Amino acid sequence: IKMHFGELGNIAYLRPNYARAIVDVVKELGGKPFLTDCNTMYPGSRKNALEHLECAWQNGFTPLTVGCPILIKGTDDIEVPVVGGEYCQTAKIGRAIMDADVFISLTHFKGHESTGFGGTIKNIGMGCGSRAGKMEQHNEGKPVVDTSLCRGCQFCSKECGSDAITYVDNKAVINYDLCK
Repeated sequence: IKMHFGELGNIAYLRPNYARAIVDVVKELGGKPFLTDCNTMYPGSRKNALEHLECAWQNGFTPLTVGCPILIKGTDDIEVPVVGGEYCQTAKIGRAIMDADVFISLTHFKGHESTGFGGTIKNIGMGCGSRAGKMEQHNEGKPVVDTSLCRGCQFCSKECGSDAITYVDNKAVINYDLCK
């Protein structure tokens, strides 16, 4: 069951009792469910497997509350073909997703800066990608600094997940070799 466990301090995620209801049905039908999510590219409480699992637990997702194991996909991925893919021919997907016999997307309504509103399609399309897969998804466009507007506040460097922003003469400079 692929879902989003939420970031610490926000409320934009489905609660554990909804996951438990789905887990119970899967078990009644003879399945062996697990909940899974993938790490993020940005800094926060879901950027690596250990912190992600701790975040899930603090948001109420534990094996006891949801009735099944919780697996976090991080760097373990498998490259799969995208048959008929117009923009990409392969995708790097979290191994836990690919090893499952059945896929259930348990999704809340949300959005993404680049793609607009999303839900199940975003949960599957972006959410199943490993960190390497997400890096490839985000690698097409690169940010640009408008130096006439840069105040040198360094906020952008704190938000950059790849430490690609430094400052020269109090203006942000992006190292595109590090930028994801």
